Amino acid sequence: MAGKVNGLFKNSVALNDHLVGFALADLDNGQVIYEKNADKYFVAASNTKLFTFYAGLKLIPDSIPSLRYIEKGDSLIFWGTGDPSFFQRRLKGVQAANFLKNSHKQLFFSPGRYTGNFYGPGWAWDDYNDYYQAEITELPLMDNLIEAKNTNGKLSIVPIVFTDSFKVDSLSAEKAFYAVRKFNQNRFNYPAVTMAANYDQFIPYKTSTATTVRLLNDTLHVPVQVLHMEMPASAKSIYNLKSEEVLREMLQPSDNFIAEQLMLVYANQLQGPLNATAVIQFVQEKYLAGLPNKPRWVDGSGLSRMNLFSPADMIAILRMIDKEVNNREKLFGMLPAGGKSGTLKSTYPKTDHPFIFGKTGSLSGVYNQSGYVLTKKGRVLVFSFMNNNFVGPAADSRKEMVKIMTYIHEKF
Repeated sequence: MAGKVNGLFKNSVALNDHLVGFALADLDNGQVIYEKNADKYFVAASNTKLFTFYAGLKLIPDSIPSLRYIEKGDSLIFWGTGDPSFFQRRLKGVQAANFLKNSHKQLFFSPGRYTGNFYGPGWAWDDYNDYYQAEITELPLMDNLIEAKNTNGKLSIVPIVFTDSFKVDSLSAEKAFYAVRKFNQNRFNYPAVTMAANYDQFIPYKTSTATTVRLLNDTLHVPVQVLHMEMPASAKSIYNLKSEEVLREMLQPSDNFIAEQLMLVYANQLQGPLNATAVIQFVQEKYLAGLPNKPRWVDGSGLSRMNLFSPADMIAILRMIDKEVNNREKLFGMLPAGGKSGTLKSTYPKTDHPFIFGKTGSLSGVYNQSGYVLTKKGRVLVFSFMNNNFVGPAADSRKEMVKIMTYIHEKF
């Protein structure tokens, strides 16, 4: 069977004009079935989220800490943990918000726990206006995004505090209605053209302490002030949502914002500054020292091309994830499923009984899939299929990947 798989790779025109890596093994007995460039390093893109997922299983096994706080007299002082579910549009965690609303004390937000930059290492600065590259903050609100949409023929903005920041650019030559933010300012321009009936755009807003406090005041409907104070180790925690719910929401649509913010939540668990680099170093040293090829791991989402992992690393982490979750029905329900859900829904033929469960990863010239494949003979295999440095459409590589993975499902 391995020889047939090798032949599929060898005879594929679409897979022979760029760097391809592949690893396939039996999940239960660890037997390696087939490898191609399995020890070579590849830009992982969102396959990086598998490592973020595993870190979450180890560091936040139950619930997401949303705020840290102390009470002093008639004051409640709180610090962020990076929790992505705080006023998040889809997850709608309300525990922390309700705690603040109902405290009946004067609220003070204390900034400064996050010690990183508003972007991860190696992120593309010119993607700043795109929804998938929201800025990183210690207390994110509304995904750190603004929604601009057509509501009954008028431009509506959420959060509404940004409404006055949107202005018509009468000099713009753009023919389609589309808002663009000034790089370092919350000023948004759009052309003087007709807005499409289905216009709906998410735009990252420029984060700052002042913007955070402004949004807190607007969403909580209670006054919040700023107080600069180092967080004591004794600060209590308020929890928002179950970890499984948040991790699933990261994996299924491949949410970069959630992945990056979770790295700060993990750092909170280590009782240090909110810093993704420190978390990555800790996880690699404590849990990942036995990986086949030491990866270069720099962010939570995979937006950075500096992330380099081998296919062998990918199947190793997938084995570790399977062991940690220890419930394959639960695990497969968290991952995108081929032909059924998440980023794999339209990749494989529509079905109620998927045989691929895994994570995709795509950037320009990059398309990867890593996960689990169920075979008709009842085996559960683990695989990583990585494509880098192609110049044609990703669809060409994706079609060949589906062909090969379907063969493995049917014949193994």
